[in-house]
Amino acid sequence: AYIYCEDVFGIVGENFTFPVKVDQKVVETIWKKNKDKVAEWEELNKPQYFGPLCNRSVLMENGSLTIVDLEKDDAGTYELQYWDSVKDHYLDFVLFVLDPLPEPKISCKTSNRQLVLNCTADFQGPLNYIWRLSNNPQSHQKQELSIPLEDINTTMKATCIIKFSKMERSSEISLIQCLP
Repeated sequence: AYIYCEDVFGIVGENFTFPVKVDQKVVETIWKKNKDKVAEWEELNKPQYFGPLCNRSVLMENGSLTIVDLEKDDAGTYELQYWDSVKDHYLDFVLFVLDPLPEPKISCKTSNRQLVLNCTADFQGPLNYIWRLSNNPQSHQKQELSIPLEDINTTMKATCIIKFSKMERSSEISLIQCLP
C-alpha cells in the first residue's frame, strides 16, 4: 500500500481538520497518533474516540478528523487507515502545533527619497505579508514596502497584515510619524 505523508500546521487553541481528500465511499476508518488509536468508525456504527482526543475530536464520514481546541501535546504523527470495500489506504500526517500569531511590528526609515516600511513577526512558521495603504485599495504582498516621499500626506496610514493558515493579525502605523 502506498503511504502518503504531509506536514500540516495547527495553532494552539484553534480547531484543526486534517486535509483528507478521499474520492470514494469510506466504509471503515481508523486514526492513530504515534501508533496509538485515537478514533475509529465503522459504517452503520457511531464513531468511537480514545485517549486524549476522546472529548476533543470529530470524525467525519469522508475520513477527516477534526481536533477541537488544539494543544501543544496534540503534535505528532497521525495515520489515517481507511477501507473503501476494495482495499486499505494509508495517509500519514505530521502535525506541528504552533503558538498563536504575534502582533506584527512595523519599522520605518527614509532612504533615497523613499519611505521604507518593514514588517516583522517572531513566528515559527512561514508567514505571508500584506501591506495596505489607507489611500490605495491595492495591496502589496511583501515584507518590505517603499513609498516615494512625495506621495505621502499627513493622514496616510499603512497596515501590515501577517497571515498563516487561516489566521491573520495586523498592525497599523501613521506615516507622518515616520517622516524626518
